[in-house]
Amino acid sequence: MKSNRFRNISISVICLLVVLLGINIWYLVGLYGSIEQTTRQQLHQALVDADIDEVLNRVPKHRLDTIPGFQLEQMSQSRSIVGDTLYITVEEAGKEAFVRKKALPKGTNYSDNMLFEIGLGAHETIDRHHGPFIEDVDSLFKRSLAKIGIHPEVCSVVMVDSLGNFMAGDSTKLSQKDLSYCEVEYDIYGNSYRGYYSSLTGHILRQMWVIIATTLLIVILLAFAFWYLINTVLKLRSIEEMKDDFVNNMTHELKTPIAIAYSANDALLNYDEGNDRQKQQKYLAVALEQLNRLSGLVENILSMSMERRKTLAFNKEGIELLPFVSEIAASQELRTDKEIKIEVEASPENVTVEADPTHLANIIHNLIDNSIKYSGSAVDIKIRIGTESMEVSDNGIGISAKDLPHIFDKFYRVPTGNRLDVSGYGIGLFYVKSIVEKMGWNIEVESKKGDGTKFIIRFCHEK
Repeated sequence: MKSNRFRNISISVICLLVVLLGINIWYLVGLYGSIEQTTRQQLHQALVDADIDEVLNRVPKHRLDTIPGFQLEQMSQSRSIVGDTLYITVEEAGKEAFVRKKALPKGTNYSDNMLFEIGLGAHETIDRHHGPFIEDVDSLFKRSLAKIGIHPEVCSVVMVDSLGNFMAGDSTKLSQKDLSYCEVEYDIYGNSYRGYYSSLTGHILRQMWVIIATTLLIVILLAFAFWYLINTVLKLRSIEEMKDDFVNNMTHELKTPIAIAYSANDALLNYDEGNDRQKQQKYLAVALEQLNRLSGLVENILSMSMERRKTLAFNKEGIELLPFVSEIAASQELRTDKEIKIEVEASPENVTVEADPTHLANIIHNLIDNSIKYSGSAVDIKIRIGTESMEVSDNGIGISAKDLPHIFDKFYRVPTGNRLDVSGYGIGLFYVKSIVEKMGWNIEVESKKGDGTKFIIRFCHEK
């Protein structure tokens, strides 16, 4: 039930985030179009400004008023706007010459009309005496764009007639297919300036970089959050499976010594075995052995619980290793399920370490117990003690290269195939490594499949 609920909530959250991301992308696309439209309007206005500036600069530049016959009154116009159409009536020498219609761009306002009329009027008066300088318009156009931060890779102004045919200007760069243009008519006959420019994508993206960067950052953070969430859920699921395996193994481990001790005591109580001194000693020894085993299991579980606490304290004391280890080895040799031989050597014989005796005994018991479990019917264990380290080696089945890096992981058990005589719950070596490191030492392992295993505990003495 909880799994389904978590899955449904996760799917709902993911769907909601996908919808929000889609809305955000849709907004970004709309914003891109809006900035593109605004930029094109700025380009058109820059060309209008360049046209007017060129006309106004032409008079002082060429002193048109000194040209014989230059009169401002020779041609006159009247204008009227109906809807989106501008009607231009041209009169010359007091008589109507023609009427011309011009469609106004969408969004045209009063100031745009005024600028258009100023420019058109200046052209009508001045162009009859001296034509436009396209180079000046081109330079002024580029300067106007630079002032508003627009720097297209290609930027060029040319003159075209009413049919769009090229008349003047630098047309060497106009063969590119991705060029756009804005247009301004500069005389009443339909002749125009065209300002060609390359893609505005770079300029628009620079305008949008903050929102694009934050959107990408949010997407990356969400992706990382989902990855972390899924990874955590998978780990929790794996831990839950290991916990179930641990409980099953632990139940079996606890039930076995309890059942054996119960059977031994039941035989003593109900089958009159108490009168047979030899059998009495045998059953009592069996019960004692299983109770000791049960005590060890409980001790390991409690140790694992304490290991998680950062405040775990050791009751350290000086321990002479040779007699300490020899006593543990002797108790292990009493096990009757296999032929066990444990050889303990120390060089020098009086090697002493500072350690907690309870935890150190558990460490040695675990290492010897593993050597006995993962060996054949005859077990040969050698323990070598030195001033810097202690080695526990055996003639067992060994550990494969793929399992070797994981043997100290919590709940990890090396697969044993079809063998049913190897039991455990996967915390023995994890406990050993944890306690060894908490005592300031370290542990290493050397092993090959079919060639035995050697554990090396290195003592790191405090100076």
